[in-house]
This record gives sequence, C-alpha cells and structure tokens, in this order.
Amino acid sequence: MQTLKSKNKGGRNIMFFSKSKVAVATQGRKRLSKTQKVLNLFEKGEPVSWKHLRNRYDLISPRAMVDKLRSKGHMIYINKSSSGTSYRLGTPTKAIIAAGIQKLYGTEYAYSA
Repeated sequence: MQTLKSKNKGGRNIMFFSKSKVAVATQGRKRLSKTQKVLNLFEKGEPVSWKHLRNRYDLISPRAMVDKLRSKGHMIYINKSSSGTSYRLGTPTKAIIAAGIQKLYGTEYAYSA
C-alpha cells in the first residue's frame, strides 16, 4: 500500500507517493500574460493612456507592447494630445487595406478607397 503526503507550494499542491513517484496537481486557472491582459484592455474599446499601461501593467515601454500587438495583426492607433499619448484598438480603413494590398501585390490587384 502506498502512502500519500501533500504539500502546498506556491499555489500548487505537490503530492508525494512512496517509492519516489511524484504527482503534481495545479489549482485554479492559469495566469494571463501581460500581452493578453493589455489586449483584453484594448478590446474593451476605450482609449488607454501611456501612463496607465506603464503603471498598471508594469511595462517598461508601452510602445514596445503596442508594436508587438501590431506585429500580430491588431490595428492599434496612437492619439497624441496635450494630456499625453493614448492608444486604441480599431478597424483599418479601406485606404489602409488598399495601401497594403498595393504594397504586397502591386496595382493590378489593389482597389481604390
């Protein structure tokens, strides 16, 4: 018969069986990455300030996070004002899509906006 001991280490229960078999049982849900947290914030539809990203999500460079999300295909716009820089998630205009198609495939495949 095997004996069972249990320890709680950093939010996960580690169970030790005799004869050196170890089973790990995690509890709760996985943590979201900073990238996913910021994307969830943008998807709410409201503008997000540079300071909010810097302080709330502990980002050294909020611009780098915005560039990372852009490289993944999200259309994030920058709005600069006297109160500071803010970002928002939006949909690309027809002109931006036409410019992208023209750049990739040439004028014969592009349509005008």
